[in-house]
Order: sequence, then C-alpha cells, then structure tokens
Amino acid sequence: MKKICFVTTISMTLKAFVLETAKYLHENGEYDISFICNYDKDFAENLPEYIHYYPVSMERGISIGGINAMLEIKKILKREKIQIVQYSTPNASCYTSLAGVLAHIPVRLYCQWGIAYVGFSGIKRKIFKLEEKMVCKLSTWVEPDSFGNLKFSHDEKLYPFKKGSVIWNGSASGVNIRKFNIENKTIWRIEIRKKYNIPEDAKVFIFVGRVTRDKGINELFAATRKLFEKCKDIYLLIVGPNENSGSVNERLYKWSEKNENVIYCGFTNEVEKYLSASDVYVLPSYREGFGSAVIEAESMGVPVIISDIPGPTDAMKKDHTGLIVSKGSTKELAAAMYKLYRDPDLRKEYGNNAYEFAVTNFEQKKLFEKILLDRDKLLKMSVRRSRKR
Repeated sequence: MKKICFVTTISMTLKAFVLETAKYLHENGEYDISFICNYDKDFAENLPEYIHYYPVSMERGISIGGINAMLEIKKILKREKIQIVQYSTPNASCYTSLAGVLAHIPVRLYCQWGIAYVGFSGIKRKIFKLEEKMVCKLSTWVEPDSFGNLKFSHDEKLYPFKKGSVIWNGSASGVNIRKFNIENKTIWRIEIRKKYNIPEDAKVFIFVGRVTRDKGINELFAATRKLFEKCKDIYLLIVGPNENSGSVNERLYKWSEKNENVIYCGFTNEVEKYLSASDVYVLPSYREGFGSAVIEAESMGVPVIISDIPGPTDAMKKDHTGLIVSKGSTKELAAAMYKLYRDPDLRKEYGNNAYEFAVTNFEQKKLFEKILLDRDKLLKMSVRRSRKR
C-alpha cells in the first residue's frame, strides 16, 4: 500500500478537514493512513482501526519544545517509511517540513490552508513571513485551498509559479451535501428557532467561527448594534467556541453578552441546523485559507456577506450568492446587512443561487476524487525525480 501521513498541530483540524479525505484515500486508493497531532484520547478512540495515530505534543505559538516535536516526527516518518507527508497549520508545518527533509520523505506536501502572517504587522509579520517562506522552500509541493491565496503567495514570492496548485475549485474538504441536506432545512429551521425562542418572522444573521478580532468580530458587533437601533426584529447567532482572549473590543463584547438578541450558541457538530435557521451568513474576517463555512452556508441556501480577502472571495460569487465588503469597514458591513435585511426577494434570489453554486463547485465526493488523482500524481512525480538523480 502507498503510505501517507497527515500532520496538524491539534486533532480538531484533522477531524474537521482531513478525516473524511483520509477515509476516501484508504477505501478508494489503497493508501495506508497515519495521523500525527497532539494527544486527544477521545479522538484516538473514535478513529477507524486502519488509521495509525501517533500523538506528538506541539504547543501553539513559538516554543523551544518544537525541536523535540520535530525530532519525534522525523523518527515516526522514517520508521513508518512514509511516502507522502501532508501538513497544515503553522507549528505542524514548520516542524514537519524540517522533519520530512531530514527523514528523506519523497513527497512533502504543504497544504497552505491560511497564511498566518497576513493578520500580523511589524516584526511579528516579518518573522512569520520568513517561517512561511521556509516551509514552502522545504516542501516539494504547495497546495493552497483557494486561488486567491495562490496568487497572494506568488505575489509575495513565497514560492515560484511552477511550484503550487489548487485542486479543482479550492477548499480543504468541500461540502458534504448529505450532511448539509437542504431538504431538511424547514425542519431544522423550526427546531433551532424554537430552541432559542426566535420568532419565525425575525431576520437572523449568523456567524460561525472563533470569537476573535481576526474574524472581524469587532466590526460584526458594531454593525449589528447599529442595525438594532432601527430594526427590532433582528437576531445574531454566534456559533463556535468563544476564544476571546482580549482581542475583541471590551465594550462591544460586553454589549453582545447583555443583548438578548445576540445569542452565543457555543460549539456544535450540527452547524447545518443553525444555518437553516438563519437568513444571512456573515464572515467579515481579516484572513482565511478558504472559509469552509461560506460554502456550507451556501449549500443550505443561505446568502452570504464576506470581506474582500483571498479565500472567501473564491467561495462565493459577488452580487450573485451574496455581498462583499471592505475588510475592517463597519460602515460597509452595516450597509450590506441592512440591504439584505430589508429585501426578502434579494435574499431568496441569492439563496437559490448560493445553493446551486456550492453543490456544483464544491461537492465533497467530487473533490475527494480529484485529491486522490493528485496524490497519485505527486507520488509518480517523486519517482521520476529520484530516477533523474
């Protein structure tokens, strides 16, 4: 069997973006699968028996313990005779690209699902850009999950034009239309609105993700507060872990906690139900790899509002499935939200277009078929390279 190992810093990334791909590669491409990430007992116990799980501690942020992590990863890759090592997330990519070179892994695939330094400034930006360039240089191939980030990387000279590609239309794992089944939308809409006592005729905006500055939460809260002043039938659902570590404006954050029409729903494995209960999806983010929740919202027939950054702009069609606003602009965001609030016909038009766009361009099984072809191609390329030496 062909041997592939997936490495991320934390198990949540593997579970959310890699697990289903790995299953498909094993079942349809005769791949032996290995996972490396932090230790997570529940994650390990629920993996299929054929997936080999090797826990390695990788602290988020710059850490001297990274040397030990890199050496441990190198040891695993070499011992298991891995042919393809695929990595994403900043720390895992840094350690694994180095480990892959030292272990002489033929295919070192950097899945560039987001570029961390985009959200930084000053010396921190310079340091993380150097790290990004190093990871790209040590990798034999780079695959960003959006054409926007591919262009950005080439413009920033992170790697040459001949090194790097996007599979199909982008995204890390596409959208599972069996899970995000629009036929269940009415039932789920009633269920969630009843759970949170939201009137059927209320207009619901939804944000899915971490509550941090980088996700544009400050602008979202400020825009929503403006709308609340003149529109009394609006609700805002915040779906995802509340990771506010001081980056969110304190006054706006406290306002959101006290306002009855801002509902913190927490993390859920049933985001499709919350999207079904909503009228508009909003992602005013400062940086994204792709923005998977954008196509998930669209697959449920929900129009979207996003910021003009690489990634999400590839996941929608401007003025067809939703609206685009300038990054960091509360004024534009509030105007876009109000435009869709007051125009039910436009919401319906964008929602119908969104569904067709998502299922046509990002259906998960079609993406997996193309990923399998890509991984086989990368292996063949590595064989040709070795023969030339």
